[in-house]
Amino acid sequence: MQQTPYKAPDKNTALQSNDNNAAKKLSKPTPMMAQFLEIKAVNPDYLLFYRMGDFYELFFEDAEIAAQALGIVLTKRGKHLDNDIPMCGVPIHAAQNYLQKLIALGHKVAICEQLEDPSEAKKRGAKSVVKRDVVRLVSAGTITEDELLPTNSNNFLCSLAIIQHSEIDIALAWADISTGETFVSAIKTEQLLDELSRIDPSELIISQRALDNIKQLRIFPQNIAQKTTIISAENFDSELNLKRLNDSFNNFDATSLTRAKRSALGALIAYISNAQKNSNISLRKPTSENLSSIMAIDSATKNSLEILLTNNGKSKGSLRHTIDLCVTPAGSRLLARRLAAPLTNIEKINARLDLVEYLCSDNIFRDELLSQIRQIPDISRPLTRLDLRRGGAKDLANLGLAIQNANILEKIIISSNNANNTPLPKDLIIIAKSLKALPLTLGDELEKAIISEAPHLVKDGGFIKQGYSEELDIQRELAHQSRTIIANLQKQLSDEVDIKNLKIKHNRSLGYYIEVAANQGKKLTQTPFSEKFIHRQTMKNAMRFTTIELSELEGKISRAQNAALNIELEIFTSLCQEILKHSEILRQASDNLAKLDLSVALAKLAIENNYCRPKIDNSLNFKIIGGRHPVVEKTLAKQGENFIVNDCDLSEPISANNKQNGGQLWLLTGPNMGGKSTFLRQNALIAILAQIGSFVPASSAHIGIIDRLFSRVGASDDIASGRSTFMVEMVETATILNCATNKSLVILDEIGRGTSTFDGLAIAWATAEALINTNRSRSLFATHFHELTALAKSLPRTSNHTMKVREYRGEVIFLHEVGVGTALSSYGVQVAKLAGVPSQVINRAREVLNLLEQQPNSNANAIFDELPLFSQQINNDPAPINEIDEMLDNLRPDELTPLKAIEILYEIKKKYDANK
Repeated sequence: MQQTPYKAPDKNTALQSNDNNAAKKLSKPTPMMAQFLEIKAVNPDYLLFYRMGDFYELFFEDAEIAAQALGIVLTKRGKHLDNDIPMCGVPIHAAQNYLQKLIALGHKVAICEQLEDPSEAKKRGAKSVVKRDVVRLVSAGTITEDELLPTNSNNFLCSLAIIQHSEIDIALAWADISTGETFVSAIKTEQLLDELSRIDPSELIISQRALDNIKQLRIFPQNIAQKTTIISAENFDSELNLKRLNDSFNNFDATSLTRAKRSALGALIAYISNAQKNSNISLRKPTSENLSSIMAIDSATKNSLEILLTNNGKSKGSLRHTIDLCVTPAGSRLLARRLAAPLTNIEKINARLDLVEYLCSDNIFRDELLSQIRQIPDISRPLTRLDLRRGGAKDLANLGLAIQNANILEKIIISSNNANNTPLPKDLIIIAKSLKALPLTLGDELEKAIISEAPHLVKDGGFIKQGYSEELDIQRELAHQSRTIIANLQKQLSDEVDIKNLKIKHNRSLGYYIEVAANQGKKLTQTPFSEKFIHRQTMKNAMRFTTIELSELEGKISRAQNAALNIELEIFTSLCQEILKHSEILRQASDNLAKLDLSVALAKLAIENNYCRPKIDNSLNFKIIGGRHPVVEKTLAKQGENFIVNDCDLSEPISANNKQNGGQLWLLTGPNMGGKSTFLRQNALIAILAQIGSFVPASSAHIGIIDRLFSRVGASDDIASGRSTFMVEMVETATILNCATNKSLVILDEIGRGTSTFDGLAIAWATAEALINTNRSRSLFATHFHELTALAKSLPRTSNHTMKVREYRGEVIFLHEVGVGTALSSYGVQVAKLAGVPSQVINRAREVLNLLEQQPNSNANAIFDELPLFSQQINNDPAPINEIDEMLDNLRPDELTPLKAIEILYEIKKKYDANK
């Protein structure tokens, strides 16, 4: 964790040495190195990219860190006190690639640019240093370049503030600088871990005092701690932040926010402003989030259900990856945010479902929308770059294209409304209105002005179309004509001096010059040519000259090129200003385009995979008919296999007075590998999909709003925190029992593992009773403690269900079907056999199991006495292989054709005769 000071130290002390300062290595630095050290002292925790010509150079420890991280050569620049000064550098044109690597490794970079032309510095004296200063601080949470950003995910910078008075008030503020989206929320202490997990910031800023308080409460996740940046506590002053917030946002009243919210949001603004060096922060008016309006999903549940990422941190195989059919990055980003925060507002959920249903009903209309949406570039990120003065001509071109294609999209929507008798859904009307508000004339103007393959950078010009500006065309023609004159002059001079390989070349230091081979250059230094050719430079194999005519021509070319570039830059600035006048309209359209893209994608998902519209209400129902796991189903389909559907009904039957007080609890038994975990997870995922406004993988679904979703499926430990698998299980179980309500959905798998059988059974028994009697939650409770099935006789709203299996000749066949009843066995030995456990271990396990089942109350010593071979060492030597037994063991009669069966029978007879 690092301190990021916002106030520069006194310049008189900037070069004082300390243990962490590179200045210790120099006693009398050169003027340039003194400048470097002064700037570095203000930004001690950043790698300083110090601009020198066409390179960003790094020195001292910065150079050592960067060279190792980037795999580039570490060199040196001079010495002091017999110590080399480490140095490395990266070319300006490739800086983005190197910056991406450093940020990904957790480093922060200060970009130090030259603020004047070197020629201006020379006017102050031969040893004068070019003025330089940091123009931008780059960290994981403040990047805006497409090359550095995740395409389909938000890149949130988050601020955490704590206000202590009679109670502890905590607030989070977070923003994606690249899109301008800004949020703020007040939370309770116990919600911090889950909210940080939901937001998943790339960087978290916090004061040291707040961090210490949170560590004492032991609620700070390790993965977030690694992304933390410590900033000064004064940035969290809620009173000072009143003015900061009111100045930062138009028509915004910061007094309406709580102190904790002002503290967090103000610190966020301060950090961004410092990173941008007080240029426009380009954030949208903050949205205050009310956590009661979204389904609470704790971090353990999010990981268990693999909603956004799989347990190994991969996108592929997650729910999001499976259902993401969006064709724009903005649509995919919106899907991720919705999956992390499903709604609990019935009206809003049904409005989303209405739009998806409408899009499902008209294939032609949906395909037209999809085709047009594909042609609309991202709006929010290019707009932000232009607002921060980091944009390029390509950003302008993309915005122009987006405006034009969005206008066509609006016409498609309106024409559909005129052609169909079915009225448009409310959300689709809102989307159409926002697209209609876009400045089409500006889009046309941008299309006229910017070339189709526009460069990212504008400093070199060449991005304005021919014919857009008459004055620009004139200057370009002058520059072009001058280059033609240069070519003619080269031929003329070559003939005049009779040197065929005479060339007129150009570089940045000399400008235009005449170059000939070294052995021919002497000719030009002698009469009569010496009067015309002015010697400029002697190289190893060449000599360079100029003439008065060439110098005059160079001036004309330079003036024409500079004039053309200045005109292009003026046009670019003017177009940027026009774009930014409409920034709010553009951002609103961007939001609505993302909503439309996502809605079309969800409709396409529903049609292609036979999803149904869920019925959402405020009851305590949870009835799924023919439910499927969306990820597993997709995986099986790729393998040519079908998913086995299952029903689930956790709804309490309506009582005589028509009141529901709680949900049902299903006790689910059955073998490992029988599909319990898949069944548990699929119902949780169906609930999430329903409340984000998506159709669900089922024949029908009736879901009463779920306020909190808990899923404890799978075992894991937390070594970093010193917690065993059992301890993690108990912590997660405690969270469920302390927080679940009668509107919650609880998914539990194998509570009570990791301790003695009786301890585990007792905990599982008490947990099941609490869920039905105290929490009254809708619950799926999977267990291998078959004794728990007795609860169905004594607990209300509790029933037994099992994963169906069949046994055939000692083999277990998993049917993956859920049925009423209890499992007769967990079939653990059979599963061990499938896993490849050696046959002698399997056979021994069967002996022990048989004895335990016959004498369930026997102690260990009694079992030892009963088993005749128990005290003998297991023979690890492989038993002689009986080929006929092995063939019969591997035989699967149901898979044999008549011909194959006859062939195998002859083969067995042949081996039998050979062994007689």
